[in-house]
Amino acid sequence: MVYFQNPENAIKRAKEFIEVGKKNDALDTLHEVLRMRRHKQYQHDVHEPIITQYLSLCVELKKGHAAKEGLYQYKILTQNTDINSLEKVIRQFVKMAEVRAEAASKEAKAAMLEMNVIEDLDVVYTPEKLMLATVSGEDSQDRADRTVLTPWVKFLWEVYRHVLDILKNNNKVEKLYQDMAQQAFTFCIKYERKAEFRKLSDSVRNHLNLIIKHSHQTNSINLNDPVSLQLHLDTRLYQLDCAIKISLWQKAIKTINDIHALMQLSKKKPKPQALANYYKKQALVFSKANNRLFEACALMKHYQLVYDQKKTATEEEKQSLASGVLMATLAIPLPSSLSDTEKYLDLQNSTKDKNITLASYLDLAHAPTRDSLLADLVKHGIEGRVYPELQPLFTILEVDFQPLTLCKKVDTMLIQVEKLYPDLKQYTKDVREVAVLRLMRQLAQVYDKISISKVVSLIPYIEPLELELLIIGPAKSLDLQLRIDYATGTYIFGSTIQYQREDIASGPTVQQMPSEMFRSQLVSLFSALDKSVALISPNRKQQMKDQLRQEAIAAYHRSAKKDQQNMMRRKEMIESRKEFYENLNTEKEKKELQEKEKHRKEAERAEIKRRGEEEKRRTEERCQREEKHKDKLLKMEKVKKLMEHMGEKPFEGLTEEELLNMTEEDLLARGLDHMSKEKSDLQQKMKQVEKRLDYFTRAQRLVEIPKLKKEWEKAKEDDKVWWEQKENERIEMTIKKREQEISTRQRLLRMVDDKKMFEATVLEAKEAAFNSELERFESELEQIRAQRKEAKKLEILKKLAEDRKKEELARAAEEKKRKQDEENARFKKEKEESDREALKIKEAREKREREVEENKRRKEQYDDRDRYPPRDRDRGDKDRGGFYRPRQQRDRDEGFDNWRRGGGGGNSTPSRNDSPRRGGGGGRGNDGPPPSSRTDEEARPQRKKLQLQKRTVPLPSTDDRREPVGSAQRSEMGPRTIPEGRDGQQRSAPRSRGDGEEQEDGFQTVPSKKAWRPSRKYQ
Repeated sequence: MVYFQNPENAIKRAKEFIEVGKKNDALDTLHEVLRMRRHKQYQHDVHEPIITQYLSLCVELKKGHAAKEGLYQYKILTQNTDINSLEKVIRQFVKMAEVRAEAASKEAKAAMLEMNVIEDLDVVYTPEKLMLATVSGEDSQDRADRTVLTPWVKFLWEVYRHVLDILKNNNKVEKLYQDMAQQAFTFCIKYERKAEFRKLSDSVRNHLNLIIKHSHQTNSINLNDPVSLQLHLDTRLYQLDCAIKISLWQKAIKTINDIHALMQLSKKKPKPQALANYYKKQALVFSKANNRLFEACALMKHYQLVYDQKKTATEEEKQSLASGVLMATLAIPLPSSLSDTEKYLDLQNSTKDKNITLASYLDLAHAPTRDSLLADLVKHGIEGRVYPELQPLFTILEVDFQPLTLCKKVDTMLIQVEKLYPDLKQYTKDVREVAVLRLMRQLAQVYDKISISKVVSLIPYIEPLELELLIIGPAKSLDLQLRIDYATGTYIFGSTIQYQREDIASGPTVQQMPSEMFRSQLVSLFSALDKSVALISPNRKQQMKDQLRQEAIAAYHRSAKKDQQNMMRRKEMIESRKEFYENLNTEKEKKELQEKEKHRKEAERAEIKRRGEEEKRRTEERCQREEKHKDKLLKMEKVKKLMEHMGEKPFEGLTEEELLNMTEEDLLARGLDHMSKEKSDLQQKMKQVEKRLDYFTRAQRLVEIPKLKKEWEKAKEDDKVWWEQKENERIEMTIKKREQEISTRQRLLRMVDDKKMFEATVLEAKEAAFNSELERFESELEQIRAQRKEAKKLEILKKLAEDRKKEELARAAEEKKRKQDEENARFKKEKEESDREALKIKEAREKREREVEENKRRKEQYDDRDRYPPRDRDRGDKDRGGFYRPRQQRDRDEGFDNWRRGGGGGNSTPSRNDSPRRGGGGGRGNDGPPPSSRTDEEARPQRKKLQLQKRTVPLPSTDDRREPVGSAQRSEMGPRTIPEGRDGQQRSAPRSRGDGEEQEDGFQTVPSKKAWRPSRKYQ
């Protein structure tokens, strides 16, 4: 799969593929561009050429499904931006397919004409043609159509079907959809495709159902719009016309049903022109179905519409329509016409339902009858607007009672009508049959019995057997009161009482039939008696009425009060029940509203869940489609490689689905079979050609041999004469040439001495020039050799100087490297010494920090001793809950305490050099020698003293003096002198400090009874 940043590059790549003959690769390239999401922004100048080229390739390769997918993607692009471009592209696509199908049709006809060219008139039918005609049963035109025309017709059918599927239920391309549907129906008529017409009718009907079902969607077609409805009606009327032309009467009836449904959906009636066309087509369909009743009804509707709405209708047109209505009405059989199935099965209810349905197609509330149509004829005066030759026909059949001349008059009139008006000839047979039945009914009113020969003589256009077959059906259904007596050869009319049909026969009537008289005897008796009573006592009825009135008034007075109370109670009861039911209905409505709200919420939740599941399902289906598409592409790639290897001819006639369903082994076997078949056919053809050529060559040789012999003998004699003539000429020329050469030699011998002298002069001059040139060359050679020797010497000296310079540079580099190594070693050694010195300083710092912590701990112990009075000291540390200390340690601590607090006389702040046992100014303690007899070491308090380096950073504020300076902070203060104590370290000279004074080591002296804490480092 190749991705293109710009769609223009894709169409360039596709054109390159087309130029080298790889149209399938070009189609795949353009298809990927149409499918990519990054190119969903529509650009008219870019996408329209792409889809045009894409559809052109689909037409050339006959790939209908690929064209459908490309058009679907292009519809998504242009539906909301440039719908005219979509319409233009689809029309061009359909036009290309139609042109290719038309060209294929012409090619098939041309191939048939070429096949009709016979090579040998003596052998018109070859054995191969005879065998093929015997096995297949089809002619050469059928085979040419199947091999040349059928693939393109199939592709054109797929084009129409895919285009209609893409354009369905979209109000933006509604006109285009109707045009494509009509073109598809025209295609079915042109190529006589009945199966495709059925499929197309079903597809259009399904699309209409989708419009009705999904009318709430965006861009859906609104059938309440008169324009949309008119477009659909026009398409259905054209479909009805095509169904009639192709003789698909069942589809015609279904189309009529669709048109009627569309008319019911619309709030307005369609245009009169469309409605008139609809009634006209209906009449034609009913005529083909031999249903004269509804045919006459449809013609009546058509006539009324034309007569009332069409202002431009001529009198001839109205007269023709009126004549058709009259003939169709009179041609309705007197008994109700039944189909072949209805004649032998009891299908009265289904027949009735069918008639009601057909009546609804004509906007009738109930099924019409022959009598109702005749009444409409009289009502609208149609019988007076017909052709003059037909005006007496209605009177003869429906008004006059003249049985002896009825059929003769009708026959004479119909013969004249057939000659003058051929379009009415289809009704003459049925009118004659109606005239026969009308004759039999009139005879039944006059005769009890009549001979068959007499009846046949009254009907000039019928035979006795035909007459019997015609009247046997009405007699069986009791429409005609008749029996046939074969013994006497007579017809017997209405002699029994078994004829009990209640409906009255139509037509002219002179008297009642005997069965009708028997049926009305009781009714006649009751009427006569009632009249007699009225004559005998004319006031009897009035007296009975007055008596009944008085009885009613008395009964009212007896029960008036009770009835009034009952009415009041009933009124109260009605009011209470009304209120109760109103409350009940209110509660019921509330519950229904709550239930509806609950169901609505449940439906919303279910809808949300369904949408999620639907989205998930669509995602899965899309993934499956993509996987199938990938598998399809991979398989098609394999098929293409196989077709490239074996050729496309073995796989002609196979669709893409068939190729995908076949395995590689099947494809390979098919290719091998085709190759073997072609090989065998070629061998057979070669044998026939060889045989024909052999026969032809032999015949030629048999004819040529005598002529060649004769021609050879003649040529032999001619060649002999020619050779002798040429030989004589050659001899003469040779003699003349010899004589000429001898004379030339004698002439040239006189010049030999002069030639030798000239050669000697030229050789001497050449030798002198050669010697001078040789001397010059040798002198130049010596000079060049000397120059080359000198240059070689200079080159050797230069090379030696360069070698010495390189050696000096190498020695200098080696010396520099040695000095650098020495410097690195010295630097490394110094670094190690500095690292050891830093390690010692770090260890000393850590030791000093430990000593500071020890001093701090001891000072805290001294502070604890100061909390107790002097009298408690002799008890020892053990009595105060502390640990037991020896006396020497305790005395040393007490001396330190005295040193800290000071004594009488001297400075109030003792220095670090004063003895802790020393009291005031020169006083001695309780233990130890006097100060004068002690050394400085013995006079010092028994603790480790630290002397820190003097600060160079100013002191921080008192608020920051919280914590002692740690090792990490001390490391940032730079190097300092390490104090010297008892362990031999150096220290600075002591000095006396007062309470609160900053010391050199960073500590601060504090008053007694308070904690002693070091100051915090200034940061």
